[in-house]
Amino acid sequence: MAQTAGDNQHSGALEGIRVVDLTTVLMGPLACRMLGDHGADVIRVETLVGDSTRNGVPARSAGMSGFSLNIQRNKRSLALDLKSPAGREAMERLLASADVLITNMRAAALERLGLDADTLRAQHPQLICCRGSGYGSGGPYRDKPAYDDAIQAASGLSDLIGRVTGEPGFVPAVIADKVTGLHVVEAVFAALFHRERTGMAQTIEVSMFETMVAFNLVEHYRGAVFEPPEGPFGYDRLLTPHRRPYPTADGWVCLLPYNDAQYRAFFTFVDRPELADDPRFASHNSRIAHVDELYALFGELSLRRTTDEWITYCDERSIPAARVMDLADLDGDPQLAAVGLVSIAEHPTEGAYRYVADPVVYSETPTRLRRHAPLLGEHAVEILSELGYDAAEIDGMRDECIIVVPG
Repeated sequence: MAQTAGDNQHSGALEGIRVVDLTTVLMGPLACRMLGDHGADVIRVETLVGDSTRNGVPARSAGMSGFSLNIQRNKRSLALDLKSPAGREAMERLLASADVLITNMRAAALERLGLDADTLRAQHPQLICCRGSGYGSGGPYRDKPAYDDAIQAASGLSDLIGRVTGEPGFVPAVIADKVTGLHVVEAVFAALFHRERTGMAQTIEVSMFETMVAFNLVEHYRGAVFEPPEGPFGYDRLLTPHRRPYPTADGWVCLLPYNDAQYRAFFTFVDRPELADDPRFASHNSRIAHVDELYALFGELSLRRTTDEWITYCDERSIPAARVMDLADLDGDPQLAAVGLVSIAEHPTEGAYRYVADPVVYSETPTRLRRHAPLLGEHAVEILSELGYDAAEIDGMRDECIIVVPG
């Protein structure tokens, strides 16, 4: 069923909260979209040419890339020239009405525009200011430019891949941006809760480098967590080149027996029950110590059954397993269809598109599609009117500092 904005009238957890989205590319826009999914009034402030991601391909019309349709939903759009006096005045009025400002502009640029945290907190004491950065401002890397690939390399993630493949690599997903975006959302929720309890706003910095180092160290600190170290960095089970999907008689499958009973059932299914009592594989610690041998053996034994046979057997015995899916095949996945993660929505200018819902289910404050991704400057008149501008003032700003989409 095609979904239109506003089908579900439940209030979101952030209903009544205004967020100014002064971000670019992915990390910040994703975080602000998630806040919009929760019901916040997210006002996206872009330059007069729009964010670079608007002009990607494929697209059905200029400035409305397929990427943007999901990442910019549940937002209103205001295109401002913040270098002009009138643009700065409009931004000042907007921030005076806001609860949260999220930006990933560099600190020096924010200072030049008078949008640095110290200035804003003095002018708008109720405003929570959250800046996403490449590297934390307290360290020597603070002025280095940062994009996802660079952070994957700097944080040790590329090296972890190299330990498996033989040479450093990149995760084929914009993982640093997305993980950092999730931390931005967490930080804003915490700051809003703190302000609700104390009346005090605060300044937040979420840096990609520090976030990804913390992310990588969760399981890979291992023996190095002790002082002095009791062992090297790295979780052996994750760093063997044999940890991979395994070939079956007709395809590929992920197989992950974990406890002793699951291993015994696994080895029985491939007619090698004696391996369950092999000292190398009889306990969790011995399996980790011999993980190269164990997972290499998986790659041989997996060929004895078809993918369907593996999935059926493992499901019956609660052994974690999954067939390797092509992204294109997920369209027909029965689990995703049943929970409605992806549905067809109807954009007023771009037509039908696939809407990817928030994957979290809330009993009282469900997230939903409230607004489709806006055209650049689509809500200029609406927003500026709310800020006290009259029609003549808005018309006078058209050539100087704003884009107004004809109604």
